[in-house]
Amino acid sequence: MLYSLYELQHTAVAPARYLADQGQILFRNPLNPMSFTPMGRMTSAALDLFEHSTRRYGKPRFDLDWTHIDGRDVRVTEEIMYRKGFGQIKRFVRDIRRPNDPKVLLVAPMSGHFATLLRGTVEALLPDHDVYITDWRDARDIPLFEGRFDLCDYIDYVIGWLEDIGPKCHVIAVCQPAVPVYAAVARMEAEKNRAAPASITLMGGPIDTRANPTAVNELATTRPLSWFERNVITHVPPPNAGMWRKVYPGFLQLAGFMSMNLGDHMMKHHEFFNHLVEGDGESADATRFFYEEYRSVMDMTAEFYLQTIETVFQTHALPKGEMMHHEHRVDPKAITRTAILCVEGERDDISGIGQTRSALDLASNLDPAKKRYFMAPKVGHYGIFNGRRWREVIAPEVKASFASMMGIRVRPTRTVRA
Repeated sequence: MLYSLYELQHTAVAPARYLADQGQILFRNPLNPMSFTPMGRMTSAALDLFEHSTRRYGKPRFDLDWTHIDGRDVRVTEEIMYRKGFGQIKRFVRDIRRPNDPKVLLVAPMSGHFATLLRGTVEALLPDHDVYITDWRDARDIPLFEGRFDLCDYIDYVIGWLEDIGPKCHVIAVCQPAVPVYAAVARMEAEKNRAAPASITLMGGPIDTRANPTAVNELATTRPLSWFERNVITHVPPPNAGMWRKVYPGFLQLAGFMSMNLGDHMMKHHEFFNHLVEGDGESADATRFFYEEYRSVMDMTAEFYLQTIETVFQTHALPKGEMMHHEHRVDPKAITRTAILCVEGERDDISGIGQTRSALDLASNLDPAKKRYFMAPKVGHYGIFNGRRWREVIAPEVKASFASMMGIRVRPTRTVRA
């Protein structure tokens, strides 16, 4: 019912959105005398803001067609490497021969947004790395005959893809996938799997949410699992390909993210309106681009969402040594070869400081020389993997971690503070 009401509302607003789109074009037309008046500019800006805020955004493109290597521009193409029912591996193929560049698998979050959320992460790695990324599918587009997908399946996918890519790969897990990636490596190490990665980088991930719990953590722990099942789980309505599949809808996830910092979002939209009125196209386009990505959301399967809530946020199964992967216990002590870098943001309001770093303590049998920690000063959750501080501060630290696995001595665990 909830999903159907959302679809009905979107359909009902469609005519108004179309009129707003045509109206803002009319009021911007230089042949219209009103376009040069304050009233005309304000009307155009208001209509633009309404259309932009009520539009449904599909899966964005990466649009990373070029990178800069050795002083010249190099063409980049996307190639689908390994396809499964609920996701695929996408490789960014550079039109240049660099066989010694490290292979990097970026594991994107399955938490409401598409893999393109990591566009900036990919862009910074492309010049000197062979980059792969997990491209998860929207659950609303996956027919029921594809079966279920839960946290154990996520771990299976990561293990399978690492075996496909081959050994000596470096893995970066951004936010939510820190737990399944960490668990996958622990299982691979326990089974002496030769495809176990050379290193894993866990960025702002909820390894142990008992450390400095945030508003997100508290929401998950103050309500029983049955509350989430009753209030946020719904069926995909027809005519979607995944109709009748039980999902946690992306629009609810987006609403939750927006409500956490509602004042900031309202201020950004007010600034967006002012930029449009003033004709500051560059600033307006920057805000527009951010929200087009931010509002592009996908559904996740109900079983994955509920199992994650229970395992990661309510029972804290991983740090307690109680997490199970099918019939096997996930034991971080089995990690003895794969190096670990934990990255946290000083101002992260999703995963509090210490939640990711706990991965280093749990891997108690790993040589301390293979453990590294970096706390990025003045950085929030999104800034850990995107933006200027990612490019200038965090990315060099991550790349240094990769380089250390290729023969350069690894520094001991350390903390960087503001």
